[in-house]
Amino acid sequence: MKTLKDAKVGETVTVDKLHGAGPVKRRIMDMGITKGVEIHVRKVAPLGDPMELNVRGYELSVRKADAEMIEVV
Repeated sequence: MKTLKDAKVGETVTVDKLHGAGPVKRRIMDMGITKGVEIHVRKVAPLGDPMELNVRGYELSVRKADAEMIEVV
């Protein structure tokens, strides 16, 4: 299982499944990260947290802990 946390800078991945429950999952979905959406990894902070992503035409920063809940292909 590959998660968004494992994606490399410059890589474009597609969301396969969201893990987690309740408010955390809801927050991820509210950010536009849903099944089937493409995510481009723009850059990762020097210490690895957060990741800067391109989702649905806008830029988004996501913590590694949240990125682990997003399964990608």
